[in-house]
Amino acid sequence: MKNKKKGFTLVEIMIVVLIIGILMAIAVPNFIQARQTSRMNSCIANLKQIDSGKEQYAMEAKLDTGATVTSANLAPTYLKSMPTCPGGGTYTINVVGTNPACSLAAAPDLHVLP
Repeated sequence: MKNKKKGFTLVEIMIVVLIIGILMAIAVPNFIQARQTSRMNSCIANLKQIDSGKEQYAMEAKLDTGATVTSANLAPTYLKSMPTCPGGGTYTINVVGTNPACSLAAAPDLHVLP
């Protein structure tokens, strides 16, 4: 009687580990890039909301270009609440007539209104 043991050989296991490693090397950078792009797009959407609320407030309050607007002016009426940057940056509302800014506007993040 022959006694044959069934199982994987070391070479087969090494090939499977190699394939998984190759797939991870492809998938992880793509996932990280997708997460950064999502954060950037979300931040830009927040900046658009802040800009829209600032401009609405300026029109209703009859403010001239260059007038200062604070988050207290916007939060209760024009914005439900002051949004936060998903990348961890901070927002600066800026004066009427200029775009709001994020502290992550510099490369590589580029959280800036187009």
